[in-house]
Amino acid sequence: MTERLDFKAMCARFDVTPRTLRHYEYIELLRPERDGRTRFYGPREIARMTLILRGRKFGFSLEEIRQWLELYDVDAEGRTQMQAWIAMADRQLGELAERRRHLDEAIDELTELRDGVRRELSAKD
Repeated sequence: MTERLDFKAMCARFDVTPRTLRHYEYIELLRPERDGRTRFYGPREIARMTLILRGRKFGFSLEEIRQWLELYDVDAEGRTQMQAWIAMADRQLGELAERRRHLDEAIDELTELRDGVRRELSAKD
């Protein structure tokens, strides 16, 4: 039997707000089946949601994720999508490494400042 989730179950399964899920539909990242006003999410939409959230975790924009997901529709084998993923991952890894460098610098500077104030406070005792 194929898994099929309604709107509320989809929100619960992925721990997202209804607003987030509706937004993903609005920008066409997800295309649930409809029965009247009721939305149903099948295996394809569940898999896409998994990939969307993974992409967000890695810092990709929704537009980058949308473009990447569209490649699957062009090449069902997935080769084009995999090649695009490698390029996106390489670019994002570079950006994350740069952010890490900036965070490390900020942490070092804040640590030095805190330790200096701590020493100054101890000298007053």
